[in-house]
Amino acid sequence: MKKIYLVHCWDGTSYDGWYPWLEEKINDQNIKLFKFDMPNTANPKIEEWVDYLNSKVDLLNEETYFIGHSIGCQTILRYLETKEITKIGGILFVAPWLDLLPEAIEDEDSYNTAQPWINTPIDFEKVKQFTNNISCIFSDNDYFVSIEQEKEFRNKLNAKTVIVNNKGHISQDDDVYELQEILDLTQKMLKN
Repeated sequence: MKKIYLVHCWDGTSYDGWYPWLEEKINDQNIKLFKFDMPNTANPKIEEWVDYLNSKVDLLNEETYFIGHSIGCQTILRYLETKEITKIGGILFVAPWLDLLPEAIEDEDSYNTAQPWINTPIDFEKVKQFTNNISCIFSDNDYFVSIEQEKEFRNKLNAKTVIVNNKGHISQDDDVYELQEILDLTQKMLKN
C-alpha cells in the first residue's frame, strides 16, 4: 500500500485548507494519506517537528511519499536528513521556502521562530539520494515566499516546479480549499 504523509503549515492543523479535500480525492484501497497535527504549531521548532514526523512514519520505502506545505516542506527535508538513505516514492512541496519575505517575519515572535529554519543548513545532496521524484508548487503572488525560491528548489533538489496564479500562500487564509494542480502533481508523483 502506498502511504503519503502530509505535514501542514506553521500555525496550521491537519484539517485546514486543501488537506481534507486532497485526502478525500486520493484515499482508496491502495493509497492512504496520513495527516496529523504537528506540535506547538504557533511556534514550530525543528527538533520537535522532525521528532514528531519520525514518530508517525513507520517505514521508508518506495511506497512512501511525502507532501509538505510551507514549513512542513522543510520538516520533511530535515527529517530525511536524519535517516539512512533508502529509496522513497516521491515528494510534493506546496509553497516551500528556505527563506522568507520580510513581511512574513516582521514581528519579533515570527522572526525568532523562523530564524533557525532559515539559518540551519540542509544537506540537499543527501535528500536527493532518496528520490528524483520531487515536485513543487509556488504561487506568483505569495506574500511569504518570493518567487525566487522556485529557482532554489529547482537548483538544489532538481525539483520539477509549477507556478500557479493568484493563490497567495496556497492556504486556508487565501480561500484555497482545493487546487487541481495539487491533485494532478500528487497523482503524477504516485505513478512515477
